[in-house]
Amino acid sequence: MTTLSTSLPSSAAIGLSRGQAELRMFFRAKDAVIFTFSFPAFLLILLGSIFTGTDPGNTVPMSQVFAASMIAYGILSTAFLTTGIGIAVDREDGTLKRLRGTPVSAVAYFIGKIVLVAVATVAEVVLLLAVGVLAFDLPLPSDPGRWLTLAWVLALSVLACTLLGIAASSLAKSAKSAPAVLNLPVIALQFLSGIFVHISVLPNSMVTVASFFPVKWMGQGFRSVFLPDSMKAAEVAGSWEHGMTALVLGAWCVIGLVLCLATFRWSEKR
Repeated sequence: MTTLSTSLPSSAAIGLSRGQAELRMFFRAKDAVIFTFSFPAFLLILLGSIFTGTDPGNTVPMSQVFAASMIAYGILSTAFLTTGIGIAVDREDGTLKRLRGTPVSAVAYFIGKIVLVAVATVAEVVLLLAVGVLAFDLPLPSDPGRWLTLAWVLALSVLACTLLGIAASSLAKSAKSAPAVLNLPVIALQFLSGIFVHISVLPNSMVTVASFFPVKWMGQGFRSVFLPDSMKAAEVAGSWEHGMTALVLGAWCVIGLVLCLATFRWSEKR
């Protein structure tokens, strides 16, 4: 009788092992962990305390709108920034060069980063929801369908932002410049996409630009989970647009993967 092997493909197995190593290294840097997790929560408390009124034409407090939207920033901060900056550091200190001489392929390295980001993002989302519930009475959904929406929006968002973070790491010429280089598009997209300000007050031109990027759809997807359906009218299309959200985020996952494969390099350019 022939025994079939049930072992994982080598790249997947190595990637999962690499992910465990990434998690250990990440959580050992306690100062970085505290800043990574606390900064989005701090911004949520700040914005929720400043904008204390209700949504125009609705009874939903603006603090709850920000609490739902800020999950998108938490993911972008944890996935895109942490990944992009971390790879720039790995490239400069020689970590990537050393890994190239081991069985760790580029795909396995990507899987390791996705494992790290998935765990860190879940922790970030839990923290943001705790702040939203405790500080701003954000209601948690009772409908299983909304939790399902949270799951697929979260999964697509994490994958897209991680892959884009890997690709964007090549834009930084050094580890020192990486935070400045990567934070610029992140901060700009928060304003353009209705995360730091309500999307209904943005000029149409800004919303049009934001619609080409994932952050706008991430924020809209998370608002659809935690806000009542009466808030659909405040969105640009007057609808949650779940189909379009899935399409755009899925497209950015593909674009991110293509960019990763095209731009990733193991060492600095000389």
